[in-house]
Amino acid sequence: MNYCTHCAAAVEFKVPPGDSLPRHVCPRCGTIHYQNPKLVTGCIVEWQGDILLCRRAIEPGHGLWTLPAGFMENGESTMQAAVRETLEEACARVEIVALFSLINVPHINQVNLFYRARLLDTDFSAGTESLETTLFAETDIPWDKLAFRTVTLCLKTYFSDRRAGRFSFHEDTLTPPPGY
Repeated sequence: MNYCTHCAAAVEFKVPPGDSLPRHVCPRCGTIHYQNPKLVTGCIVEWQGDILLCRRAIEPGHGLWTLPAGFMENGESTMQAAVRETLEEACARVEIVALFSLINVPHINQVNLFYRARLLDTDFSAGTESLETTLFAETDIPWDKLAFRTVTLCLKTYFSDRRAGRFSFHEDTLTPPPGY
């Protein structure tokens, strides 16, 4: 960041009074510009034992499969964001069951939240950010063609809980991949 979004003055990168971390601070108007992690929210959508996946039409991961998910917008709850993203990416109407997984991804400044959800009907299709949407049985999931490590972790944990006959809340932290 080079300039203040409030007054357009050049900012300084320093520790503001009363803080412990360096921030972009405007010496003219005093605005402190905080940069915080992005929230990604989505759903593990189940229908008769199968899981709804979307094949991505955009980067990153163009052509790879993912759970319907995306960045949370201002003014919405995490649950609202997960439902909206599922509707946008898979044109799927869902009912949220419970928050299932929180995955910290500190090396890219993200937190991913996945909700368990039930598909309300089979009237789903690819949204503008998806090439296609498909229901997959656990044995048919294209594990080697999943777009994100967060999705792989979430799905493996989901199927493990399902086999155990009980779902619980999970929190994990991903480390950077080799060579990052």
